[in-house]
Amino acid sequence: MSRHLDSAEGLCANPDAETKDYVFNHIMLRIKDPERALDFYTRILGMRLLRRLDFEEMRFTLFFLGFVDDDEAATAPDDEHARTTWTFRRQAVLELTWNWGSEDDRDVQFHSGNEEPKGFGHIAVTVPDVYAACERFDRLGVEFVKRPEGGRMQGIAFIRDPDGYWVEIVQADILEQQARA
Repeated sequence: MSRHLDSAEGLCANPDAETKDYVFNHIMLRIKDPERALDFYTRILGMRLLRRLDFEEMRFTLFFLGFVDDDEAATAPDDEHARTTWTFRRQAVLELTWNWGSEDDRDVQFHSGNEEPKGFGHIAVTVPDVYAACERFDRLGVEFVKRPEGGRMQGIAFIRDPDGYWVEIVQADILEQQARA
C-alpha cells in the first residue's frame, strides 16, 4: 500500500524517519502597508493575528495570521514566548513581512508571481459557498482577478490583496459536485 493518496512521478515511497514530525507551518508575503494588509486579511478574509514580532534593529515586523476558531483561540498561551512556539507549531499560517517605511516609499512594489517572469502564484482560502463569498467581496469593493462564473474553471475565484497577491477562493466540494453532475 502506498503512503500517498494519489500517484505521480517522483514520489518518495519511504521518506526518512526524521521527517515524521515535520509540519508545513507558513508562507511569507512581503507587504507595503500593514494597516491595509491586516485589514484585508482580518476583515475581508476573517483571519486572526496570532503573533506579531518586531525586529527594531533590522526595522521590520512579522505578522503571523491564521484561521482559528474561538475555542482554539481560547487555548492560545497568554505568555508571548509560549505563543510564539504555539504559532510555529500550527499548520497553514500566513506570515506578512513589513519593512518599516515601505508604506511611504512610492517605489516599493512587490511581484505577485503572476506576471512575467512567473513564479509564485497564489494562496487559497476555502469558503462554504464560493458564490456567496464573492457577493460579499463585491459589496466590500474587493478587486477580482477572476470571478467564479468566468473562465474555463467554473466555481473558483481569484481576488487581489492590497499588495497585488492573488488569493484563490474555493469551495471544498465544488469540483466533486461538478464531476457528479
